[in-house]
Amino acid sequence: MDGGEEVRVEAAPYCFSACDGGEVSGRSLTRRNRKTRSLSTSSAGSSSEYRWELRKGNHDLSRRTQSLHGPSPVTTFGPKACMLQNPHAVMHIQDPASQRLTWNKPPKSVLVIKKIRDASLLEPFKELCIFLTEMKNLIVYVEKKVLEDPAISGDENFGAITKKFCTFREDLDDISNRVDFIICLGGDGTLLYASSLFQESVPPVMAFHLGSLGFLTPFKFDTYQSQVTQIIEGNAAIVLRSRLKVRVLKENWDKKARVDEKGIILTNGDIESSRKAVQYQVLNEVVVDRGPSSYLSNVDLFLDGHLITTVQGDGVIVSTPTGSTAYAVAAGASMIHPNVPAIMITPICPHSLSFRPIVVPAGVELKIMLSRGARNTAWVSFDGRKRQEICHGDSITITTSCFPVPSICFRDPVNDWFESLAQCLHWNVRKKQNYLSSEDEEF
Repeated sequence: MDGGEEVRVEAAPYCFSACDGGEVSGRSLTRRNRKTRSLSTSSAGSSSEYRWELRKGNHDLSRRTQSLHGPSPVTTFGPKACMLQNPHAVMHIQDPASQRLTWNKPPKSVLVIKKIRDASLLEPFKELCIFLTEMKNLIVYVEKKVLEDPAISGDENFGAITKKFCTFREDLDDISNRVDFIICLGGDGTLLYASSLFQESVPPVMAFHLGSLGFLTPFKFDTYQSQVTQIIEGNAAIVLRSRLKVRVLKENWDKKARVDEKGIILTNGDIESSRKAVQYQVLNEVVVDRGPSSYLSNVDLFLDGHLITTVQGDGVIVSTPTGSTAYAVAAGASMIHPNVPAIMITPICPHSLSFRPIVVPAGVELKIMLSRGARNTAWVSFDGRKRQEICHGDSITITTSCFPVPSICFRDPVNDWFESLAQCLHWNVRKKQNYLSSEDEEF
């Protein structure tokens, strides 16, 4: 694949099956004879259901030719019924299979995120920064505490490069309109951290697998120069990872004494309340748990203003499809592809045999509050950070954000996801069953 030759793996053309029966899908014709594909094989061994066009010359890698959207449903039901048309409620979404990165103008700046104080990342970090500044003439943004690492600040040879960097401090400096794209060096946590830095529009993120798990980091650092060059030139597949918009509303109770004009205290004071609201953008999950208390967590869960259940257990996880393969899957939830618009609700060790994880539409609004009879407070965290206590009267409102994280794919959204399932979580790994010989069949 280092040369400029064109490699194609062709398959039968695919088309949506028409709901009125007027068109036959090529997919249904090939499904009968489809063979099981190993996830560890290359694209040349892919199922005939897919067609890949791998062009190294124009950087058009692994373009998917079939849609990820389902077929448009028929809106007439039987001889007389039909769906009431509401043009104001129609939303057109681009097919995820055709979502590709392009630039309106050539990128000029890049944010490099490195796992703090990880000695194994020092050389890749330095090598990448030299390449970006010297070879690509990009403005490199680096967090200030990264450069405060003695292993970096004490390197005199690298000091000339660091003088060209632009630095920032988390929660103090706004870089939302200064960074064109992001490169992450480390594990999945670096991508979560990159998401937390941008509370609105997020630049495209290219994540290199230099951590422990690497479910969200599809790129290997060995060939970073060609891969970064391809991204700068544009035309790369992306997956839009939805985020949760979370609003925490807290009741602050203050006891204020009543004082007369002469400054004499008349009463012990009245209790007054004021509300404080904080908003977060969450990529993986919102976790509400019982904290240090030994009592069951007891929280009410509302959906669009209606109480749907009371969670009695260790807590509850509200996750995005991206977060479904994190804490949620460890708590027994299903795994959802990031292109599926949904929110997953997963109880943590519920004191009930029938409380199963559920998936709700992405557009609903969830609200979590302490139950009136709760024996203790609860604690909440957002992607494992910003942990805080939730008391009576506080509320957590959760819905899907309109600011997703555009994660750059190594191949395409489908292959990258299944590759991560196989390589990181060893999904469906089992010793193969032995086949029966003709002698065995006789018994």
